[in-house]
Amino acid sequence: MAESQVVEYKESWKDEYLKWICGFANAQGGRIYIGINDKGEVIGVKDIKKLLEDIPNKVRDKLGIIVDVNRLEKDGIAYIEIIVAPSGVPINYQGEYHYRSGSTKQLLQGVALTQFLMKKTGIRWDSVSVNNIDVDDLDEVSIEIFKREALRKKRISEADLKVSRTELLDHLNLLDDNNLKRAAVMLFYKRPAKLVEGCYVKIGKFGDGADLQYQDQLEGSLFRMADQVIDLIYTKYLKAKITYEHNVRVETYPFPIDGVREAIYNALAHNNYARCVPIQIRIQDDAMFISNSCILPSGWDVESLLQPHRSVPFNPAIANAFYRAGYIETWGRGIQKIYESCKELGVPAPEYSIVGEDITVKFTAHDSIFSEIDGTKHDVNGTNGTNHGTNHGTNDKGTLSVIESNVLAAIINNPYITKSQLIALLGIGGTTVSRTTKKLKELGYIERSGTNRTGHWVIIK
Repeated sequence: MAESQVVEYKESWKDEYLKWICGFANAQGGRIYIGINDKGEVIGVKDIKKLLEDIPNKVRDKLGIIVDVNRLEKDGIAYIEIIVAPSGVPINYQGEYHYRSGSTKQLLQGVALTQFLMKKTGIRWDSVSVNNIDVDDLDEVSIEIFKREALRKKRISEADLKVSRTELLDHLNLLDDNNLKRAAVMLFYKRPAKLVEGCYVKIGKFGDGADLQYQDQLEGSLFRMADQVIDLIYTKYLKAKITYEHNVRVETYPFPIDGVREAIYNALAHNNYARCVPIQIRIQDDAMFISNSCILPSGWDVESLLQPHRSVPFNPAIANAFYRAGYIETWGRGIQKIYESCKELGVPAPEYSIVGEDITVKFTAHDSIFSEIDGTKHDVNGTNGTNHGTNHGTNDKGTLSVIESNVLAAIINNPYITKSQLIALLGIGGTTVSRTTKKLKELGYIERSGTNRTGHWVIIK
């Protein structure tokens, strides 16, 4: 009998062979023979009586499992057989997880270890309970964002949203024996980075090569970041081609907003936060790159990811809350929707790449998106380069000032944007926001529906 995935020969016993037993237990089980060389020849074992007592005890004490240890004999030469059954739970040797693959022993690390532990325990990273944060510590703004979006997308009825925090979290499967799951903290805690380093989004505008021109770092709950990131990108980082159809101003951006939104929400929902690496968005004039840490389902690669597939979320609890808020789908259609948005805008299909534990989607800009006015490129507000709302000159055929166009663009991108969000997004004062929205209402661009706290903006023109 030759060595195989379930058979290993050792000439003599060494305590380090406990790693091999660990590997067999974590895989499909197997047998280790002590006193047989690599050629399969029985050469015998010294002190066999002592080993028959020591090996079972060492396996029990070091690995926490029981194995069968038998004395066998061939042609009058005694040797030892160790029978290892497959374990239903992960087995470690001094904190290391070993796995039998083929005729080799592998030390599981990184993605392989995470996949192994999830498969063995059925416990996902985002479902582990947290002890030092409770329901009352959660951020009210984040909860209101979720309720607003869930109601707007009709994923949850208004009656079902009128419950206590605890009941809402329980309905979303975010509690474990009254303790918050890690997903609840990520979704609704104001400072999840306190629990998980790297829980933030980095956005950078780049010129040629490594020329970083300016950047932002979005922090807060996943719902706060999801609520702000698209507005920030499309009001601060991108230029738009401005045209007029029947005297109506039309702004066309270089990247499909629906596709970019889908890609970023997928990154937020499916990111491997255990790596403590932030989601990164690199924006250039000709391309946008959205990168996050990932662990694809076993056997998946880029090709299978791009084919029709079932939804297999890495963070099921986070993904469920994002689905209820209308941010993502549950049928594995996210990439299809991204492709459709690129086709509609007339830009090349997105490009996906996986390097190590990172997945990146690249959007290519529309090659004719920039309008040339007086020989210079103009952004969404018709101003040279990037404007953060500090120029009060006029544009839009003399109708709106730059800051008014900035505020209007932010409201168009997110009709539910709040005054505090406009202040943070555009870097302007509260008085300026109030004065500008009042002017926009007077000019007939927008009107307010509902209260300041729970209402939204209606776009008139």
